Amino acid sequence: MAQMTPVDEVIAKLLAMAEQTTRVERLDLSDALNQMLAEDIIASVDVPSADNSAMDGYALDASDLNMRAGGLYTVADRIAAGYIGQPLQPGTLSRIFTGAPLPEGANAVVIQEDTVLVDGLVQLNVLPVVGENVRPRGQDVIQGQTVMSSGRRLLPQDLGLIASVGVSRVAVYEPLVVGLMSTGDELVEPPEPLGPGKIYNSNHYTLTGLIRRLGMTVFDLGLVADTAEATERALLRGAANADCIISSGGVSVGEEDHVKAAVAKLGRLDLWRIAIKPGKPMAFGHVAGVPFIGLPGNPVSSFVTFTIVARPYLLKCQGAADPTLFCVYARAAFSSQAGKRREYFRVQLSTSALGELSVTRFPQQGSGVMSSVSWANALAEQDIDQEIAEGDWLKVYPFT
Repeated sequence: MAQMTPVDEVIAKLLAMAEQTTRVERLDLSDALNQMLAEDIIASVDVPSADNSAMDGYALDASDLNMRAGGLYTVADRIAAGYIGQPLQPGTLSRIFTGAPLPEGANAVVIQEDTVLVDGLVQLNVLPVVGENVRPRGQDVIQGQTVMSSGRRLLPQDLGLIASVGVSRVAVYEPLVVGLMSTGDELVEPPEPLGPGKIYNSNHYTLTGLIRRLGMTVFDLGLVADTAEATERALLRGAANADCIISSGGVSVGEEDHVKAAVAKLGRLDLWRIAIKPGKPMAFGHVAGVPFIGLPGNPVSSFVTFTIVARPYLLKCQGAADPTLFCVYARAAFSSQAGKRREYFRVQLSTSALGELSVTRFPQQGSGVMSSVSWANALAEQDIDQEIAEGDWLKVYPFT
């Protein structure tokens, strides 16, 4: 029997073989959400560009020894956001609003709730210290600072930060094109009626969603018949139109599993059979120079192997600076005997009243029970030869 490769070794080998795309395009910020940044963003301005008020109130010179709590003072100016006020005269106040630049000579703001109007004058109930209620120049970003590095997938808040330094267009890596093929004569596309022995092709929709959620494009290679000829044609079509080919099914050892042999014939097979549960029959290779990932046909196995193994590889190819999967640690609300493969349980991650994370396991962990994946919000890891008792800490990978 062929030796199974440990999961971490497989991931390390794939990441070492990953070739980052060099195709770059420039997009308006409004079109750049979820894209992979291809250049560092360097600030050309300070943010904020001047000391400004953090609150509505009155700007003053808190170092003026004549200013005191309980005193009455004249308001000499009114400054709204976006306008420059007159220099502050000694012993006076400037009415100021949130975001407005501090006038020359001011160094603090007393909030309006700490003041009272008395016969047209302002009484200070408290005297702020220097710098109080002031957002200093460059508090957020300093000119010349790298505000965002290449290899980051752009989130909505990232777009706002980039806009705050005056950038309206960014260089991003063009989305990878992933050729997706499904193999198996038993597969039927919904909503066609099912004949005897047939099942619906659910993997296509799961994998399409997983790929698109990474910001990548799917090139649909369709359902492929269980013949060597049809498999080779689909693989060559994928190699001609995609940056990477992903198949579900056909990489096991059955007589009708043609994908592994076709990959070896048209290119090379680098990896096969990994020590993972669910999902042992997984393959990696190249077809006519194009990377190929063969996922198992069982729905849960396909989901798990894509999430744990294929996803980091694809992100590295897309230019991600850190393609590793985010994880947390949580206490197990179940027990499990040790096994000879690393296992990934479908679990629900929740927080107790005391703020401690815990995971509950779906009762049926079979590789065909796709309802377990839809129910779950995370995968919990059990390593080889690890026995789990209730209350043990586990490494957990949230879905979002």
